[in-house]
Amino acid sequence: MKSQHVKVTILVDDKACAGLTAEHGLSFWIETGGKRILFDTGQGTALPHNAKDLGISLDEADILVLSHGHYDHTGGVALVLKHSKKVEVYCHPGVVQPRYGIYNRTPKQGRMPHESIAAINRLPARRLHWVCRATMLSRGMGITGPISRETRYEDTGGPFFLDPRGRRADSIDDDMALWISTGEGLIVCVGCCHAGLVNTLRQVCRLSGDTRIRAVIGGFHLLRANDQRLEQTAAALRSLSPDVVVPCHCTGERATQALKRILGDRVSPGSSGLRCRF
Repeated sequence: MKSQHVKVTILVDDKACAGLTAEHGLSFWIETGGKRILFDTGQGTALPHNAKDLGISLDEADILVLSHGHYDHTGGVALVLKHSKKVEVYCHPGVVQPRYGIYNRTPKQGRMPHESIAAINRLPARRLHWVCRATMLSRGMGITGPISRETRYEDTGGPFFLDPRGRRADSIDDDMALWISTGEGLIVCVGCCHAGLVNTLRQVCRLSGDTRIRAVIGGFHLLRANDQRLEQTAAALRSLSPDVVVPCHCTGERATQALKRILGDRVSPGSSGLRCRF
């Protein structure tokens, strides 16, 4: 296949370059093959300001991919859909369900904001695509669909539940990743890797038929990972041998440093405003 040029701009992250807004959330602007893809939307506050300062017009998006249904990835959905009359949305049906994080016995609402759910419900059917399995967006670009949970050491990364009393665990089955095939390997964009970073990368390799990983960019949700999980994740990554690793959002400084010890200069932390060209 002919080499595909890819540009990924981080619009929203927990850290930001000078002059941009930081926010607990994630959003990427991806340009490839004549398409403009918005991957997640952060909480919605930082997105329009950072996009404007970076010279990106959100109303030019062709595709909006939602990695999963947490508020810090879907808060800007209503804004995007209000201004774009052509963007098509790809997400798992589970993105709209109620969900909670319970910390110190206190439940915290984690679901997609009601405004975002309402905006999705108003979309015409031709512009809304429920993704329940691996889906191709174009030649050489696809969404994983739900990711197989194969490793024993990876979990969702937190105390996540479907009810405020913590009786029903949330396995976050809607967690998905976007992958793009290039002549030099795969570009993999992830939201939080609630299915596990290693599980995600292995599934992308199976789906694409390519074992070369040019880059993995996004949140790895290793903030609460214990030493054993960090060691096993780093060892698996060393085996997968990605050229570039850009940890963002929910990865955590401790995990980022653990990955750097194993992978060295291949690890480069992300922030709002960072542009990656492949």
